[in-house]
Amino acid sequence: MGPRPERLVFLGSPEAAVPPLRALVAAGFDVALVVSQPDRKRGRGGALVPSPVKSAAVELGIPVTDRVDDVVEAGADLGVVVAYGRLVKPHVLDRLPMVNLHFSLLPRWRGAAPVERAVLAGDGETGVCLMALEEGLDTGPVYACEVVAIDPMESVESLRNRLVAVGTDLLVAHLTAGLGELEPQQGVATYAAKIDPAELRIDWSRPAAEIHALTRLGRAWTTFRGKRLKVLAARPGEGARSLEPGGIDGVAVGSGDGWLELVEVQPEGKGAQAADAWRNGARPGPDDRLGQ
Repeated sequence: MGPRPERLVFLGSPEAAVPPLRALVAAGFDVALVVSQPDRKRGRGGALVPSPVKSAAVELGIPVTDRVDDVVEAGADLGVVVAYGRLVKPHVLDRLPMVNLHFSLLPRWRGAAPVERAVLAGDGETGVCLMALEEGLDTGPVYACEVVAIDPMESVESLRNRLVAVGTDLLVAHLTAGLGELEPQQGVATYAAKIDPAELRIDWSRPAAEIHALTRLGRAWTTFRGKRLKVLAARPGEGARSLEPGGIDGVAVGSGDGWLELVEVQPEGKGAQAADAWRNGARPGPDDRLGQ
């Protein structure tokens, strides 16, 4: 084991990176600086909104910057990267060693969307890895990994929350005890590309299991009578049922292989609602098809 680093810089941006930041502060580490992505315009008014990590850092009284080069002058022993969203340049890594908490079992699902890709691929397990940050995308050797089973019915949001909790404990434990020995990544590398919006449109001619995996992302959508209908949650149908792809019977919808039961939907311009409530209001007829 190496010595416990005392003074850190933290690089992160989304909500998933907030629990690790708070846990490091609670464990007594001196977080000298937080680096997060710049404020983004949100909403109809285009107001600038800080990232969740920046908001947490301000609340904790930690200086924040969006310039990664600032870490060089922070006087830190180590940089901790969690879902930062940008590559760290080599000249910065040359000046300050960094570790990265990644939400997959490396080298499977290197890249921007490891949790989503694991669910879409039908993986039975995933996990978290603490690795040394290198110039390459998630290519560094690992200090430790923890396996997490994937419930075939759970949403990406639920799985991500569990991974964040496991990863936060792993990060704090290994920094507290000293990072230990590095091991090279073992296995076949796969790439977790960012989810393209076009991937979220449901093709009802695809197998039910594939469509169900897509709905677990919570952002899948289709059309009903020419308007967009988000499918926030669904589950595979049980038993035989004769439905054409996209055909509707109550809250049951046919696919290319079996059928699904809609659980929660969001019609265009309206809020999320139970699929039963949507059906009672929309009253789909025998000629209606989702996806048309």
